[in-house]
Amino acid sequence: MNNFEFQTVPHIISHTGASKLLGKTIAQYFPATTHVLVVTDAGFLKTGLVQPAIDDIKASQRHVSIFSDVVADPPEAVVLQAVKHAREQGIDLVVGLGGGSSMDVAKLIAVLAGSDQALATMYGIGNVKGSRLPLIQIPTTAGTGSEATPISIVTTGATTKMGVVAPQLYADIAILDAELTLGLPAAVSAATGIDAMVHAIEAYTTKYKKNPLSDMLARQALQLLWHNIRTVCHDPQNLIARQSMLLGALLAGQSFANAPCAAVHALAYPIGGIFHVPHGLSNSLVLPPVLRFNAPVAHYQYAELADIIAPQEQGSSHAKSAAMINALERLAQELGIATRLHQVGIAEKDLDQLATDAMLQTRLLGNNPREVDWHHARHIYAEVL
Repeated sequence: MNNFEFQTVPHIISHTGASKLLGKTIAQYFPATTHVLVVTDAGFLKTGLVQPAIDDIKASQRHVSIFSDVVADPPEAVVLQAVKHAREQGIDLVVGLGGGSSMDVAKLIAVLAGSDQALATMYGIGNVKGSRLPLIQIPTTAGTGSEATPISIVTTGATTKMGVVAPQLYADIAILDAELTLGLPAAVSAATGIDAMVHAIEAYTTKYKKNPLSDMLARQALQLLWHNIRTVCHDPQNLIARQSMLLGALLAGQSFANAPCAAVHALAYPIGGIFHVPHGLSNSLVLPPVLRFNAPVAHYQYAELADIIAPQEQGSSHAKSAAMINALERLAQELGIATRLHQVGIAEKDLDQLATDAMLQTRLLGNNPREVDWHHARHIYAEVL
């Protein structure tokens, strides 16, 4: 067994309706706090689902401020605007309540609001100095797993993204409340759910930091996600299935936070950065061809995961690996989300640029079980054009 380290969020609350008790949770675990910042996006704020949490914070005799200018793939300017707001308001606890972008911004507010370190110096691994404000994360989609990871992704240019990866970005508490996901369209539930599966699969096959705890979490995550994703898409009011999806996404987040993601994410990032395709859908689009590319060296591990996804296949490891990949491909088709790049506005002329940008994702590509060069990347994109 290889030596390894494992870190995660110290406190997880998985309870339908838990967000309505947010003020009581803060009073119990952070009694000295006086001013809470809730970080979300304008669309989710309009649903009214944030209000019970805000009301409960106010009932605990604390001030509440709201930052709702988060956008998908948040640019540096939005992060710095949020930090300025937090400093001016004297915030002493941050709550990320939304999708991955809201939670990523919340992490950076927590580490920047009380620090004089510049955001630009934090990019990379382990570059955050000092501590942070108390941080609670509450996801509203079952996908990114950001509530359980020490990673925040920021858009740094017209099409480029960079990551801040540091242990300070782990939240103090992650709260899973399926009631917050009831309004999700089926296409969003499908794409974010497959995104979470990608996290589990890539963590299970990562090249350098694969470990027994991440493996266990990845398998349990995949079990929950695979067996509930169709239900949440076809029966969107099913709270049991939605809570199961949230838990699956969190477990996958715990897994890839310690056994990091690889080429699926590396090839997905340019699709999102250049064409503004949502992150989950970008991952789903390139998942089957990347898995087929990896299969010659990763088939034993894929075969182990096939016991969850394609248990009917009892042949060789190659056969089980192929069955798993085919089942994942059929899932996207069955759920009605885009499965070809041309469906999201990508043409043959764009593939060279996609491959070039993918090669910049060295942090991710280094974890892939099989080495990926520019020609491999372009071929993978062409396979799903």
